[in-house]
Amino acid sequence: MFYIHIYRQEERKRDDMGKSEDKKGVKSRIVSAAWQLFHDKGYNGTTVDDIIELSGTSKGSFYYYFNTKDELLNTLAFILDDYYEELEQKMDTGMNSFVKLLYLNAEMHAMMEEKISLDLLASLYSTQLVADGQVHLLDSNRKYYKLITKVVEEGQRRGQIRADRTVREIVKYYAMCERALVSDWCLNKGSYSLTRYSRECMPVMMEHFKA
Repeated sequence: MFYIHIYRQEERKRDDMGKSEDKKGVKSRIVSAAWQLFHDKGYNGTTVDDIIELSGTSKGSFYYYFNTKDELLNTLAFILDDYYEELEQKMDTGMNSFVKLLYLNAEMHAMMEEKISLDLLASLYSTQLVADGQVHLLDSNRKYYKLITKVVEEGQRRGQIRADRTVREIVKYYAMCERALVSDWCLNKGSYSLTRYSRECMPVMMEHFKA
């Protein structure tokens, strides 16, 4: 399973790193365990004790990072970014940069449709809309934004993505299109395939930026 894969990666990192690095890994282990349980048992069926047991942490550690289970909904961005790292490693470096953008979109939406509950996605988007603090999905420090920026810059150098628009404009538009596709899928209660719909729509939505 995807979340177990992440959890085991964190366990290997924990074994290899010193005490200070181990502390940094505790939050990741809690997050990864939580989303595995949300997938397997459902959000309502998952307890804080379940998360603590699977992550191999303690109540003190859990409540150091999170006041409630609800706060874990906002951490989906971290789970998605872990998958973006995997996709970056799998991508053919020689692939056309414009095609890379479409590839990342299609693969991520396929994973979301298969591995993440529609109800959880809808809850995440709704909580981000009313959040008083940081909106994690829009955090420019995310791996997501750094990777898309890297691909767009590469595409402009190669002459595969329009260079008469700024990288920031293109990245912002790309992210907006992705959110729109997921939001519409949630609004329609998953009545169609997000993967297929994204493969059909994203090329049309991004065509304007193809060199």
